[in-house]
Amino acid sequence: MDTYSVDIVYQAISALFQGTNPKEQEKANKWLQEFQKSIYSWTIADELLHQKRDLHANYFAAQTMRNKIQNSFSELPPHTHESLRDSLITHIGQIDEQTDNVIVTQLSLAVADLALLMATWQEPISDLLKTLAPHPSAIWPLLEVLKVLPEEIDSRYLRLGANRREQVHKQLDASAECVLEFLCVCAQREDLDQQRIWNATLRTYSAWLVIHAFPLSHICDNALSQLAFRLLSQPAETSGKLHDNATECVCALLSCMGTRSGSVDTDPQVARIFEAVCQLETAYHLSVAHEDTDKTINYCRIFTTLCDAFSLDMFESQNAMKGLDLVLLCVGHFDYEVAEITFHLWYKLSEDLFQRYDEKLTARFRPHVERLISALYRHAQMESDHDGLIEENNNFYDFRRKVSDLLKDVAFIVGSGACFKQMFIILQEPNTTWESTEAALFVMQNVAKNILPEENDVIPKVVEAILNMTDQTHIAVRYTSIMLIGELCDWIENHSDLLEAVLNFLLYALQQKNGLAPAAAIALTSICSACRQKMICHISGLVEIARSLDSFQINNDVAIGLLKGISLILTKLPREQLQPALREIVGFQLQPLAQLLESSHCPLEKGERSDPVYWIDRACAIIRHTNPDVPDNVEHPTVAILNDAWPLISRVLEKYQSDLRIMERTCRLIRYAVRMVRKQAVLLVEPLIKQIVVLYALQHHSCFLYVGSILVDEFAKSNECISGLLEMLQAFIEPTFGLLQLENGLRNNPDTVDDFFRLASRYLYCCPLQLLQSSLITPIFQCALIACSLDHREANSSVMKFFTNLLTWGRSNNQRHSECRPLVIELATQHGGALVMNLIQASVFQLHSYMLADVAEVLTELKHVVSNAQMQPFLAHALDALPKKNSGGYVTATQQQLDEFSNTVLRADTTKAVAQALKTFTRLFR
Repeated sequence: MDTYSVDIVYQAISALFQGTNPKEQEKANKWLQEFQKSIYSWTIADELLHQKRDLHANYFAAQTMRNKIQNSFSELPPHTHESLRDSLITHIGQIDEQTDNVIVTQLSLAVADLALLMATWQEPISDLLKTLAPHPSAIWPLLEVLKVLPEEIDSRYLRLGANRREQVHKQLDASAECVLEFLCVCAQREDLDQQRIWNATLRTYSAWLVIHAFPLSHICDNALSQLAFRLLSQPAETSGKLHDNATECVCALLSCMGTRSGSVDTDPQVARIFEAVCQLETAYHLSVAHEDTDKTINYCRIFTTLCDAFSLDMFESQNAMKGLDLVLLCVGHFDYEVAEITFHLWYKLSEDLFQRYDEKLTARFRPHVERLISALYRHAQMESDHDGLIEENNNFYDFRRKVSDLLKDVAFIVGSGACFKQMFIILQEPNTTWESTEAALFVMQNVAKNILPEENDVIPKVVEAILNMTDQTHIAVRYTSIMLIGELCDWIENHSDLLEAVLNFLLYALQQKNGLAPAAAIALTSICSACRQKMICHISGLVEIARSLDSFQINNDVAIGLLKGISLILTKLPREQLQPALREIVGFQLQPLAQLLESSHCPLEKGERSDPVYWIDRACAIIRHTNPDVPDNVEHPTVAILNDAWPLISRVLEKYQSDLRIMERTCRLIRYAVRMVRKQAVLLVEPLIKQIVVLYALQHHSCFLYVGSILVDEFAKSNECISGLLEMLQAFIEPTFGLLQLENGLRNNPDTVDDFFRLASRYLYCCPLQLLQSSLITPIFQCALIACSLDHREANSSVMKFFTNLLTWGRSNNQRHSECRPLVIELATQHGGALVMNLIQASVFQLHSYMLADVAEVLTELKHVVSNAQMQPFLAHALDALPKKNSGGYVTATQQQLDEFSNTVLRADTTKAVAQALKTFTRLFR
């Protein structure tokens, strides 16, 4: 297989799809992938399609043709474009009933992509209709081409560019009337399979509706819109697939409502569409009666899309509120999956009402949200014969989690207190079942946080009932009650007379082995957080809980949360009590860790007691959340504890140095320890630097770079530490650059890029002059230039922040370190052209649009350092290097657009203006 020919490619296809030897199949697969990248694949794929030897060869050829057009169109010289087009149309025209659908799709996509890329193909829609429409067998692939063509306009692979997209939209708009006429004729043809032709025409019609190709006057009364509504009004007679396509069609039609100028009250056409959807209520009830859930879900989607489309009308018109009544009808369906479809609408509605902050408007929607909450209460109920708790990660558990989020979002519309009372009334009803009780408590749990701590009417009765629950109460009711107690932590803080009883109740639940312990631990954490001062007298009991953590039936994440809560209380202790209590609690975690280090035969089980991370994370939680207020001139009560713990931490770093997970967690522990005692950790600096520098050179774990940035942050402002910290940077540079210079080094090591440039930024912030005067700044700057193109969000952000932090010192208003300014100006003058070039190239070809704000910040800072006279040629050179035409021969950016972008950047006073200009400009190439 050294050379490419049709026969050799057939052999490879046969070996891949019909072979029985896995090694030979893998070899054939790799060979075919290389073949697809070659220039010869164009002609060979074309020949394979002409020969039609077998299904696999046809599919491979069609896929190859589509991939080549999509990804390698620039390989073809412009004079070959027309022959490629004619050949593809010939292949499309030869499709018959026996042709596999996958091949039809691939060839249709190939034709559609070619039509979008090929600038010289002036009227592709018209040409395809003239060539293919007269032949009955070509109707199906023609409909497929017409469907995928509008869908491909925004393909990120084609990178059409804004100018070409605008031209394509004009072409489609000009052809829209012909296409609509063709689709309506197809739908009414009696010589074709009716179900199939209706499905195909509705799918194509939907694709054109989505891009708003038809004016509103053309979509209200045409035969296809009428067909979609007719099919939806007869759920019993309409097949599932046809019902799905009619649903997509109506949803797409409703999406066109966003471009309308009239409202449901003033525009008869808009009102007609709105009313046509409302009339589907009867069909919805029929689908429910026939228990056809798929069709019920379709109606729910339509009603929800209706409210989305008319969301602004709902704030102005009472008529438009009918849509919300239809949605509530669906929310009331017995299947919670139907209700779930509407959730995004309620999120959007609550956000709009919150932003408008209009009590009169909120009051109008209050009855609807009250009905929503009542329905959610019913949906949240467990089955009456369910014995235990809801298992995590099943569908109902996930649904309740979403209900929880939704309740928190919409509660303000009815008022959390009113919602709480509404559920309390349910609890008081005679003969209330356990599942009704649990669901009411569940709703209460999700609104409790927003109830005023002064409330004295309902909550005391609820809390008293919970504290008096017996062991015979259903376990799920007890679990949700405990979670509710945790959510009432702010109220309990204001009613401290109940604190003792609440703590006893939670401690009893914490000791149970029936599944209540996690809820009790979570609730206790919340109580500790809210009642810090009032919990000080209970510190001895909390220390005992910390000692006994592993006797409780809770996972390590919950245990860590509990330690966080206890640590918040430790913070409030007097100094003489804090140190012994903290030493004891930290010791509970470090002693088992020390035993692991001594043990050589104990296998490491992730997440278990034999895992060092199990204990390191616990110690970290304690250190992180114990934050007493200690003046700088007073010894921190935890310094001695940390100094004593250092030998153990050092041994962990040494023993587990090859395990990235353990190193990351240990570095996190060091981070919080140093942050807590700040400059008083000075005794640890030298041994810590020596160890992380050696380990980084060996293992390349980027977390060591992060620890380095913490040390710079805390100690670089002390002159006696700066030289040692710069030596640390020097030691980090060689292994970092060595790693990043490997093939795909940047892409494969984004964490290293992120942490290295964070480290460099900390130096620039804490000791800028010393870094700028050193020989290190130039290679770091050059590395950053290369890293501009990395499309990893955090890593690229760190690179851009490095440039911004560097250039800031070159501003004329820099007073803090004015001696830095000439050094930065020299760097910017020397490397500014390369920086602008790389930023523009990265913005256009590599970076996502949401990353351009950081690029804009760098350009803005550069403008503060160099003059416009210097900046203008930097920009001109960078823009001149961009391609003038796309792969299809269409102009990407006109000279006027290039000049406009350059002038906007040069004139802009704000980062926001530069960012907007960048986003607009890069669309010309995407």
